[in-house]
Amino acid sequence: MENKKQYLFTSEVVSPGHPDKCADIIADSIVDRLIIEDSESRVASEVFVAGKHVVIGGEVKSRCQLSNADYEKIVKDALAKIGYDGKSAFTKEQCLHPDDVQVQVLLNQQSPDISQGVDQTTGEIGAGDQGIMFGFASCETADLMPAAITYARMLADKVYNYALNHNHKLGVDIKTQVTVDYGSKENFENCKPKKIHTIVVSAPSVEGMPIEEVRELIQGLIDDTGLPPEMYDKESTIIHINPTGRYVNHSSLHDSGLTGRKLIVDSFGGYSPIGGGAQSSKDYTKVDRSGLYAARWIAKNIVAAGLAKKATVQISYAIGVARPTSVAVDTMGTFTKFDDDKLSEIVMANYPLTPKWITNKFGLDKPSENTFLYADVASRGQVGQSDYPWEKLDEVEKLKSLV
Repeated sequence: MENKKQYLFTSEVVSPGHPDKCADIIADSIVDRLIIEDSESRVASEVFVAGKHVVIGGEVKSRCQLSNADYEKIVKDALAKIGYDGKSAFTKEQCLHPDDVQVQVLLNQQSPDISQGVDQTTGEIGAGDQGIMFGFASCETADLMPAAITYARMLADKVYNYALNHNHKLGVDIKTQVTVDYGSKENFENCKPKKIHTIVVSAPSVEGMPIEEVRELIQGLIDDTGLPPEMYDKESTIIHINPTGRYVNHSSLHDSGLTGRKLIVDSFGGYSPIGGGAQSSKDYTKVDRSGLYAARWIAKNIVAAGLAKKATVQISYAIGVARPTSVAVDTMGTFTKFDDDKLSEIVMANYPLTPKWITNKFGLDKPSENTFLYADVASRGQVGQSDYPWEKLDEVEKLKSLV
C-alpha cells in the first residue's frame, strides 16, 4: 500500500505589480534618490496607493531637496518600470494608467530627538529605532533559503517577466503560492523537502481571453520555470491557475497598497519569525533594514560553513545605542560542532553589528546601478538573491576554521 504520510508547508509571493509591492518600490525609489545624492540622508517615506492616488508620508532629513514635481516623477517612473506604463491592453478601468496618477506629498523633517542619538559626535551611528530583527538560512536550496518561498519566487518571476513582455495578454499584478510536502515533521525539522504538493498562480488576463487559454498559457510557464524535477511532477502536483475563473481587473484600482505589508513575502516565507518592522522606505540607520541584512548574512554563513542545517539569528537594538542589546542563534537542534550558546557567543565576539559596521560591510550608504538599488531589493525580496552584498558567503572559511 502506498505511504500517503504528509507534512505540508506553504509560502506565497507577490510580483512587483501587486499594489503593496508598488508602494514598497516607490518608497525605496525615493530612498535611492535621496541617498545617492546625499549619502547621509535619513528617510522614512511610507507610501499608500489607493485607486489613482499615491500618498507619500513620513520624515526626511537630507541635503537633497526634492520638489513635489520631483516626487511625482519618481512615482510615475517607478510605476512605468513595474509595468503600469499605459501600453498594455487593459483599459483605464481595469488597471492603473500613469496619466491618471495623482501624487500627494506629506513629508516632514526627522525629529531632532532621533537625530541626536543616530548621528553621534564620535562618528558612530546609533540605531535609528529600537526593535528586533530575525535572519534565517536553511540548507534546503542552493541560495540557502527555504524551499517553498524559493519555488514561489521562481514562479512569480517567470510569469511576471512574461507579462512584462506580453502585455497584450497578461497583467503584472501576480500572486503565486507553493505548498511543499516534507513527508513528515522530522523531515521538515531536518530540511528534507520531498516534493511540491500544490501550486497556485493568479495572473490578470485581458478581457475576452478564454480561461482555458489563460490556464494553458500559465501551465506552460510553470512547466518552463525550471523547478527541480525531483520536486515537481506535473501529473501529480495539484495546480490552481486563476481559480475564480476570471481575473481581469487589477492594480491599485481594485486593491490598495501600503509599504511594509508583505514582510513574510520579503523575507523567509513564514519559515522563521520576522522582526517588528518593514525594510522598505527606510534608510540604512534604521535597524529594521540593516539588522535584517546582518542577521541573514550571519545565518547564511553559519549554514554554509556546515555548523547547522538551518539557523535563526535574532538581533535587538535600543534607539540611539550602537551595539545590539542582544544576539541569539537558534539552530533548532540541527547544529553540528557548536551548540546554540557557543554559536551566539562566537557571533557576539567576532561581529560588532553596529549600524555603522553593517553599513560599511555591505555598502548600504552607496546604492547604485553597479552595486544594488533599494527599489530593486523591494521588487525582488529583501533576502535570498545571491547578488545582494548581504548574501555573500565571505565568512565561511573563518567559521570553518573554528571547527
